[in-house]
Amino acid sequence: MSDYVIRDINLHEQGRLKIDWVRAHMPVLNVIRAEFEREKPFRGIRVALSIHLEAKTAYLAEVLRAGGGDVAITGSNPLSTQDDVAAALAHAGIKVYAWYDATAEEYDRHLRLVLANRPHVVIDDGGDLVHLLHTDLREQAGEVLGGAEETTTGVLRLRALERAGQLLFPMISVNDARCKHLFDNRYGTGESAWAGILRTTNLVTAGKTVVVFGYGWCGKGVAMRAKGLGADVIICEVDPVKAIEAYMDGFRVMKSEQAAAEGDIFITVTGCRDLLRAGHFRRMKDGAVLANAGHFDVEINIPELERVSVSRRTVRKNIEEFMLPDGRRLYLLAEGRLVNLAAGDGHPAEIMDMSFALQALSALYIVQRGKELEKKVYNVPPELDARVAELKLKSLGIEIDRLSEEQVKYINEWQFE
Repeated sequence: MSDYVIRDINLHEQGRLKIDWVRAHMPVLNVIRAEFEREKPFRGIRVALSIHLEAKTAYLAEVLRAGGGDVAITGSNPLSTQDDVAAALAHAGIKVYAWYDATAEEYDRHLRLVLANRPHVVIDDGGDLVHLLHTDLREQAGEVLGGAEETTTGVLRLRALERAGQLLFPMISVNDARCKHLFDNRYGTGESAWAGILRTTNLVTAGKTVVVFGYGWCGKGVAMRAKGLGADVIICEVDPVKAIEAYMDGFRVMKSEQAAAEGDIFITVTGCRDLLRAGHFRRMKDGAVLANAGHFDVEINIPELERVSVSRRTVRKNIEEFMLPDGRRLYLLAEGRLVNLAAGDGHPAEIMDMSFALQALSALYIVQRGKELEKKVYNVPPELDARVAELKLKSLGIEIDRLSEEQVKYINEWQFE
């Protein structure tokens, strides 16, 4: 088996510049890399990654290899792989199987090539590696010590496996760590989704009505950034508590059918499917923009969008125009895939510094403790979360107070003096 399957190895110099740029802005991961280089905790360990293959994830792969790991990586979305970054990894000797705009067959083949490395640890983003290890490649699962999952969608799939009693190895939900979802999901998604939309459309947001589907941490970030850009923001939500929260945060809340007639820009960010369907499309304004910031391309029902349209054409890179029978035009961004990665560079490096530090430390935890763990979904150990936060504060030059022994005793006693 070849050590890489990529578009063009000659792109490696451009990709190396991208990786070096993010490395310079990821101080927490740099501290962890230095420790890994000294201690080589992954020596003899095979690590498989399926993750959006761009500069920041490439650097995570290099950090794991610096720790002695035998690393193989592929993408987790056909449109988020950057060919020059893949070439840089291959040129540096890391096994990489991915290219931009892979067909469904190519994407599946790349996943299988990574798993042909027979990993001990898996790092997943969306659950595609874990899915294969529980279906077609189930015979390999016995070698897996465990792994870590990056995103909400993947954690939902893992918890479904756990509830069914079918999870074959322990997995850590990096997504649920405080240093992940409070920053990556909120500030990262909020900023990168809008960076992708603005760069792709070159249209103003101020004065427009933005409809955000989902008010979890990602939805909060998208809504917050929309408000900052001067938009009128509507939230569509199925959780009554989150709906009240959105209302008290100053946003309008309504059913999606009503919002469909008001919105200029629609952004889905739920991890569920069919948020926008034929009934919504028929009610939308001429020129409405449709974008998805959820992991899979199922939140906007594209087959139904095509069915209610009389024509479909590409009008600009990453923008398709769907013409309705009465002449109204709806614009779909990035084929309904993750707009922040399919039409952008993903989350800022400083944000992913924390998330990928958690991934690296979680992978190390699996190596050290995986054989002792049950076949369950675990939260990131609190001490790892705290360590990442402390390293981040140190990199920012920020010092904080600590509780005295008397204060610790006071808040932990049931009888107050």
